[in-house]
Amino acid sequence: MCGIVGIVGREPVAARLVDALRRLEYRGYDSAGVATIHEGKLDRRRAEGKLFNLESKLAGELLPGTIGIAHTRWATHGVPNEENAHPHFVEGVAVVHNGIIENFSELKDELIVDGAVFTSQTDTEVVAHLLAKYTREGLGHREAMLAMLNRVSGAYALVVMFQDDPGTILSARFGPPLAIGHGKGEMFLGSDAIALSPFTNEITYLVDGDCAIITHDRLEVMDYQGRPVTRKSQISQATAFMVDKGNHRHFMEKEIYEQPEIISHALGHYVDFASHTVKATDKAIDFSKLSGLAISACGTAYLAGLVGKYWFERYARLPVEIDVASEFRYRELPLSPTQAALFISQSGETADTLASLRYSKDEGLKIGAIVNVRESTIARESDAIFPILAGPEIGVASTKAFTCQLAVLASLSIAAGRARGTVSEADEKAMVKHLAEMPRIMSRVLNEIQPQIEALSRDLSRFKDVLYLGRGTSYPLAMEGALKLKEISYIHAEGYAAGELKHGPIALIDENMPVIVIAPHDRFFEKTVSNMQEVAARGGKIIFITDEKGAAASKLETLATITLPNVDEIIAPMIFSLPIQLLAYHTAAILGADVDQPRNLAKSVTVE
Repeated sequence: MCGIVGIVGREPVAARLVDALRRLEYRGYDSAGVATIHEGKLDRRRAEGKLFNLESKLAGELLPGTIGIAHTRWATHGVPNEENAHPHFVEGVAVVHNGIIENFSELKDELIVDGAVFTSQTDTEVVAHLLAKYTREGLGHREAMLAMLNRVSGAYALVVMFQDDPGTILSARFGPPLAIGHGKGEMFLGSDAIALSPFTNEITYLVDGDCAIITHDRLEVMDYQGRPVTRKSQISQATAFMVDKGNHRHFMEKEIYEQPEIISHALGHYVDFASHTVKATDKAIDFSKLSGLAISACGTAYLAGLVGKYWFERYARLPVEIDVASEFRYRELPLSPTQAALFISQSGETADTLASLRYSKDEGLKIGAIVNVRESTIARESDAIFPILAGPEIGVASTKAFTCQLAVLASLSIAAGRARGTVSEADEKAMVKHLAEMPRIMSRVLNEIQPQIEALSRDLSRFKDVLYLGRGTSYPLAMEGALKLKEISYIHAEGYAAGELKHGPIALIDENMPVIVIAPHDRFFEKTVSNMQEVAARGGKIIFITDEKGAAASKLETLATITLPNVDEIIAPMIFSLPIQLLAYHTAAILGADVDQPRNLAKSVTVE
């Protein structure tokens, strides 16, 4: 994740900005920069790589000024170099940005026709050009900001300075978090409260759709139409030495809501948002020459791999053998050096997965690691590393790591399809475009469904047993939903392929058995509705998770219908993960369970 910091101060801010960035290093980055206004002029220092490179520049070229913004960048659009590092300057406007501007290509083309000259490969630069254009046309800074926000689409946190207003910073949030810090004669902003902890403990968290203006002693918040809104401040418990929950009750809740931002950075590593193509994958594994693929993992990571199996087989026509690592390692699976193996682990230290990796390596297979920790044992012992870039995940029950694993698997399956000639150039562009839209859709879904999910969880918390059903990629999601519910709420839950209902589980259906059906309006929809009718006929209480088309097509009476936007099949598993995560989270919270550290579970299982 990128990191953002800003200060409207009374004393020089450059050193404090860099110090604040250091507390955001845990988020990951590949370049950094800082900008200030001094004597009516913008100036900046930027550097590729780690913060010490930026500090070296600042030591040699001082950067005075009592107002400034700073940024650590994780590359999405454009390679990680100084030219693409933030802040970006255009005609007296400075911008830092976290997230993705989905429609940057069309905006860039429009601006170029108007005479704009771009100096970077980033999507962020269109924001600076739009602001410069609107101010040239006579709009004030506030009006230019609102006009820009009504042109861009995506998931983003934006922070802006205007050279001719050296006492004001403007910002906006739609997806990635932004926190405002209140000081004495100074104001601050940052990606989270940790960055601001040495300066203040009084924090105001912005929500999606907020545009905020800070000066030395004032915070003003409005919506994108310029109407004032009120956001309360609170006392933060964050310190420089801990990851903060922000304005969330639990780390798990925070991590669920981080997913739009996290996904954008994970995708940026694997796809080119400008050309809507997948980037070249690690050359250690050549998908075009494989006869098959073996996938193994444990728990939630295994269920991500199961979704990946559907994608690899459908899009790349690549046969996939998958099993949980504790079984994979012992069943002496016949493997061939013409195959490759993928091992999925958040920590990269899972004992059974590591043992399965070593078995596959002994059989002569090329090994790929889909991990969150690049320095982990699984990563070190693999031929190719495919990082999921989820950042630290504190909650034991995996949420953002799961959806990042899915995003990486989706990207790899498209890349494999292109390499094997089973995905056309047109199909690749269409699927990557859908992936690029995903952070915005995730933000929308999280905002829209939360009240309904919380209310529904009060009903669900009264039951002792729950059944989840799904078909296709929704079948692994059904198992993931059941796993999440039982591991943090301690309610017994099972996930089944919907077609298996009549082969045993239907015996459990009665008025005391809620059945959660995950069914986007895809090629499996009608068959899944038939299974729902079987549940309804036996008095089962149905919680229906579907999309707008599915909700319109189904006439069955349900306990509740959770309606998501219509989305393409390639991103449906990530979008439909959100309600099952929230349902488990709110149910556990209502029951008073220890959500972040459920009993008997550990984040990393390093023994058999």
